[in-house]
Amino acid sequence: MPIRVQNDLPAKEILEQENIFVMDDHRATHQDIRPIRIGLLNLMPLKEDTELQILRSLSNTPLQIDVVFINVSSHESKNTSTSHLNKFYLPFNEVKDQKFDGFIITGAPVEQMPFEEVDYWEELTQIMEWTKTNVTSTLHLCWGAQAALYYHYGINKVPLEKKLFGVFSHKVLNRKIPLVRGFDDVFLAPHSRHTDVPAEKIRQDGRITILAESKKAGAFLSMAQDGRQIFVMGHPEYDRVTLDGEYKRDLAKGLPIEIPENYYPDNDPQNRPLLTWRAHGNNLYTNWLNYYVYQVTPYNMIGTPF
Repeated sequence: MPIRVQNDLPAKEILEQENIFVMDDHRATHQDIRPIRIGLLNLMPLKEDTELQILRSLSNTPLQIDVVFINVSSHESKNTSTSHLNKFYLPFNEVKDQKFDGFIITGAPVEQMPFEEVDYWEELTQIMEWTKTNVTSTLHLCWGAQAALYYHYGINKVPLEKKLFGVFSHKVLNRKIPLVRGFDDVFLAPHSRHTDVPAEKIRQDGRITILAESKKAGAFLSMAQDGRQIFVMGHPEYDRVTLDGEYKRDLAKGLPIEIPENYYPDNDPQNRPLLTWRAHGNNLYTNWLNYYVYQVTPYNMIGTPF
């Protein structure tokens, strides 16, 4: 599948080295098709890493996808250069009058703060409200999922006794839902968080369906509004070494951190981590794009079908 991004986006060269088809603007404009338009609200601190991970995850369907990177105006990023943001990102107020086939809201390293104390919370609530009328389907990741469950359904997160950190086993609960089509009964996915939205709280709201959960990590994949809102509590887009980088970063800072579970062979951080979640992560993104974005949005209308 061709992904259309700006010609000089740093992630483009890496994707091409991985034989992922990335189309430049010139070629894309000469094709007689309507590409799927995906907005990515990137709230992660290392934005270039997240760009690469998400683009890689979107690359496994025959659809042509235009990705628009979006950031919030009410927060100043400290880990990504201003030049990168100015060159490749649009503030939300420049796209708020547009419609998108799909939209992704990433996680953010603010999970231990009350939602209302996050400096861009008001702007994020405006964006989440906007997705209800301007987006066909929105995929919320990790803290983004917690924020959406809180804003849309009033289900608050709870602190965990210690950080949930590692790769955990999950069980599919409803095979008839297209979002988990092709999944094995049990699959692995990474988690890295200090808070949780308990599965029992989610189940109390009959508008939300849990599709996969873990004994250790809780509810992993849920959906509402017939797939117009999808909540992923972990990080299926993570690279092989993302948890490794987080672990060694926290060690260097002297923070209390345990070795990520089920990650290093023989539980030894000197060993190269095994990549055990990529296939199901790709399958999740492919199913989302196919069943909840592409097959729902009419050809001649971008955005919500309602």
